Amino acid sequence: MLKNIPWATVIKRGLTALFVLLFLAAASAWLWLRQSLPLLDGELVTGLLEEPVTITRDAQGIPFITAEDRNDSAFALGFLHAQERFFQMDLLRRNSAGELSELVGDAALSHDREIRIHQFRARAERNIATMPTEQQKVLEHYAAGVNYGLAQLGAAPWEYALLRAEPSPWVPADSLLTIFSMYLTLQSNTGDFELRDNALADLLPGDLYTFFVPKGGIWDAPLIGDARGPLSLPETDIAALVQNDEPMARQKMESEDMIFGSNNWVVGGALTEHGAAIVADDMHLAITVPNIWFRAGWNVPGTDFVMRGATLPGGPIIVAGSNTKVAWGFTNTTADWGDLIPLEMSDDGKQYRTPDGWQDFDIAEEEIAVKGKEPVRLAVRKTIWGPVVTENHAGTPLAYRWVAHDTRGANMNILRLETVSSTREAMNLAPELGLPHQNFVIGDSDGNIGWTVAGPIPRRVGLDGSRSVSWADGTAYWDGYLPLEEQPHVYNPPSHRIWTANSRTMDGKYLSVMGDGGYALGARQQQIRDDLFAREHFSERDLLDIQLDDRAVFLERWQEQLSTLLSTVDGYDEVRAQVDNWGGRASADSVGYRIVRNFRLRFIDLATAPVLTFMQRHDPGFDFGRVNRQVEYPAWEMLANEPAHLLNPEFESWTALKLAALDEVLADMAKDGLPFAQQTWGVENSAKIQHPLGRVVTAVNWLTAMPADHLPGDSHMPRFQSSTNGASERMVVAPGHEEQGIFHMATGQSAHPLSPFFGNGHDDWVQGAPSPLKKQETRYTLILH
Repeated sequence: MLKNIPWATVIKRGLTALFVLLFLAAASAWLWLRQSLPLLDGELVTGLLEEPVTITRDAQGIPFITAEDRNDSAFALGFLHAQERFFQMDLLRRNSAGELSELVGDAALSHDREIRIHQFRARAERNIATMPTEQQKVLEHYAAGVNYGLAQLGAAPWEYALLRAEPSPWVPADSLLTIFSMYLTLQSNTGDFELRDNALADLLPGDLYTFFVPKGGIWDAPLIGDARGPLSLPETDIAALVQNDEPMARQKMESEDMIFGSNNWVVGGALTEHGAAIVADDMHLAITVPNIWFRAGWNVPGTDFVMRGATLPGGPIIVAGSNTKVAWGFTNTTADWGDLIPLEMSDDGKQYRTPDGWQDFDIAEEEIAVKGKEPVRLAVRKTIWGPVVTENHAGTPLAYRWVAHDTRGANMNILRLETVSSTREAMNLAPELGLPHQNFVIGDSDGNIGWTVAGPIPRRVGLDGSRSVSWADGTAYWDGYLPLEEQPHVYNPPSHRIWTANSRTMDGKYLSVMGDGGYALGARQQQIRDDLFAREHFSERDLLDIQLDDRAVFLERWQEQLSTLLSTVDGYDEVRAQVDNWGGRASADSVGYRIVRNFRLRFIDLATAPVLTFMQRHDPGFDFGRVNRQVEYPAWEMLANEPAHLLNPEFESWTALKLAALDEVLADMAKDGLPFAQQTWGVENSAKIQHPLGRVVTAVNWLTAMPADHLPGDSHMPRFQSSTNGASERMVVAPGHEEQGIFHMATGQSAHPLSPFFGNGHDDWVQGAPSPLKKQETRYTLILH
């Protein structure tokens, strides 16, 4: 019987049926996705505008809004953000409100518990109530535009179908929650740097603390002040930190500059052909699909100002850009904008001591909605200074006094930058800007340049912020915020150059008011400074070249040491050849760079293991985290000078430790399964740029993930790059000369995989090819009535 079955026909029909099913499934998915595509052309009658608003887009999807009223342009920007980026906006507001569990379930519950302590939604509503009426109206019109734009989609953004959820309407307070989300990205919600630094200072012998936790060194490149001198070796033997037969703790270290990192600088008109200042800004953040920024421009009604730059979906503002008279950019200050306060507790733990005596905690009840489950209740303990956020290594409860908690911490005063006409005028606004404290670098069309801190700076009394101290007796407190005349600043320096890169910018009195919140090592900032002083005249392309500088200046001395070591041992001939010919830059095709870079990190792991072991014995949860950002200085002293009393007792010699570090690097590289000559830096530094849902639903990556390009660049150089973090944008612009401006942005304008703007411009970002800032020829026109 089986011999009579036409198997070829059966298989053919089966394959045909399977093909038809796959085709129908793909067609259905395509049709489903198309429903949520944004509108690009045509006219809509909104019933919500005073006058018609025109939105034109170019081939990259960069919109320009023309309106007769600022509220109407806010409506139009809200419409655009909702059409292209609503799910991203939703995540931002939920992130800082502690409301992610309502959308994704209990996978986000631990995050929501931690964040809900800060009650940011209530703070956002409070802050809006104190705003000027015109700013409230801008937020109201923006929210109306968001909700109208969402309603005009044929279906909710595709992410909600995957999550089996419906989007919630946007309200004005949500726009301030996006600012609070940036606080959570750029500052610590639990004072982590202070917490870890205090533990090290309290527990380590004093001379070892001074050595292993220095406050700067030869790589510093501040705007005011000088680099710090070399370290002095401690007298304490490092072996004293380790008990007999105690297992050595290990913590594989990422580059200590990978957590944040942004660059900006400006050159004055005396150094440019057109006489205007040129501002360069590249904000380094986690890069996902879509990009955190959305490019846009608009006229400022009733004026000759025109805005262009990067908006943050969720708010009606340009974060970094130009208004044709003034251009500006931001980098994170990494200074100290919060203080942990150890509480003096009553015996029963129900009260804490204040300058006015013992006081009960104010207990606020928060309810956290969890998708598919019963709500979770959270009791927030609050003090007169702020909420209780954690405990120190001794188990003492810590309250947090944080600028983000105050009304001054988040507002819409950045809207006032739209009509400033000079660098000085912009600098004068800086203390009033309610955002996470930024290095505010500015240049104007007349060639003036400046730097200051954007954000309110607390006036500390009775403390300098470097150590957690009790405020119970009233001698330590914050006395409001610094007025404009006390704000740190630099204006028109004689060099006509200003530069920042998350490192220490100040010395003396200005450093004392800013404090140290975990400054980045100065190597990247120093390389930018030296690049600027290597030229006397600049064009926009010259500043882009500095943004793309991937020379490994910082690692040159490590390469020399490793090359010398390899010349004294046998069995590493192939490794030595790659190290000797490393190329001196973080090139994607360099094997030698990968070896040198990772040798340094593994050496630090092994050399500092006794310190970590000691700390975890006293504080089991201790990790170095951001507190290790100046670890280069003790690491270099140990590598170059080999002090016998600082040798990890696991090893018989420094040579043995160095070779062990190198062997770990080579073993990790071999895991790639590639021939040694193909184990390049680009293999390790391959782009992994994905949609947030791609982490849990692999199929999402098929449509949305960017290519796994082998990327040049690394930490400690201007071209900061890892597989997941890097320049979220690169901007170069001279106010009044925007047609010569350059703007790179990873992933493209739209979050929709079928949009013509999805991934559009990503190749320019990867390759560093000049891409215009200004909107180009109009391809699409949409009119809102």
